[in-house]
Amino acid sequence: MVVTGRLAAAAGVAALFVTLVLPSWLAVVVLTCALAAALLLDLGAVGRARDLALAREPLTVVRLGRSVEVEIVAVNTGARVLRGTLWDDWPDSVHARNRTHPVDLAPGTKVRFRTTLSPTYRGDRVAGQVTVRLLGPLGLAGRQSRHSVPARVRALPAFRSERLLRSKVKRLQHLEGRNVADLRGQGTEFDSFREYVAGDDVRAIDWRATARATDVLVRTWRPERNRHMLMLLDTGRISAGRVSEGTRLDASIEAALLLGGLAAAAGDSVDLLAFDRHPRAEVRGVGGKGLQLKLMHAMAGITPALVDTDSSGLVRAAIQRTRRRSLVVWFTVLDGAAVEENLLPVLPVLAQRHRVLIVSVTDPDVAAAAARRDTLADLYAAATAESVLAERALVQESLRRRGIAVVAAPPERLPEALADEYLELKQSGAM
Repeated sequence: MVVTGRLAAAAGVAALFVTLVLPSWLAVVVLTCALAAALLLDLGAVGRARDLALAREPLTVVRLGRSVEVEIVAVNTGARVLRGTLWDDWPDSVHARNRTHPVDLAPGTKVRFRTTLSPTYRGDRVAGQVTVRLLGPLGLAGRQSRHSVPARVRALPAFRSERLLRSKVKRLQHLEGRNVADLRGQGTEFDSFREYVAGDDVRAIDWRATARATDVLVRTWRPERNRHMLMLLDTGRISAGRVSEGTRLDASIEAALLLGGLAAAAGDSVDLLAFDRHPRAEVRGVGGKGLQLKLMHAMAGITPALVDTDSSGLVRAAIQRTRRRSLVVWFTVLDGAAVEENLLPVLPVLAQRHRVLIVSVTDPDVAAAAARRDTLADLYAAATAESVLAERALVQESLRRRGIAVVAAPPERLPEALADEYLELKQSGAM
């Protein structure tokens, strides 16, 4: 049983009446009995909590940075009017608004209560119990109950670089000759024949086709389609480092989503493996329009694990999942010690079977510190930053000499830089 402020107000008024108008024990007893009778009558008229049927969608999906409304459907299955309050419990991290709803349901009626959620980080958030407080017609007292109505809200990555996808796809179509004439010498997949024009490479002449035709014919090529790409997402402790407004993992996910969307438009199949000591998320054998949504759902709940990544285990898992030659895009860091201890011992095994591309998020604060030399303290910070930049340049050059491409950029530039590298690989026929 619960009592309301209305009962307390009524008791206060009765006390003032006894004190100022009828200061006697008889008045105290009479008014107390009257309040008790009103309380019992009110409790007797309260609707039953089991007559309130609650239901809602088990999963609601929203992009990070946006808001979504979740609904609770309430049905009065009893014979009494249900009056009171319903409170929808959600974790603080989803910033729930309008979670308290007045209830006034006649028998056999249905109503929808909407709560607005604005998640602040990726992943699933589970709803708490729904608290219902039913009151009598006088509003003096009632009964409170909790109902378990399972529900989750899944915050997908924000994918702010989606605005770049259309322009990158147009460039891809340009390379494939969909919107313009085929370009000479680009790609390695045969497309069609056309007449020879001055300036064409004579090595592109197809002499058999020329012998059957009345003119000299040359072969045209296009970037390869239906290739395979495996994205390796390092979710170890290095991915928890703060860069700009997020973590390294957040920036890697943003770049992976743009790359996946571009690969899907190119007709390639894409696999994803998030790994630290064991697989954390995986997408296999997906292509086409459904790829991006699969990637977003798979990466929504990934968080950095505060352990060192097992690079040997990651390479073994990658080789097991990718039998044919593929483009392997490895999202990690290019710190000197991490590369020496973790990458260099295992990269030759991977590079022997696949084309490897290392993708790393750089900290823009380091570059800014290297350029700022106003005070003595700035000079010391600039010297340290220059040392970090020089070490990173040496690491990149060492990897390139081993035939491993590298893309390193700050978070806001990384998705576009990675997409451009992918298009360059397509154009050159290296993929």
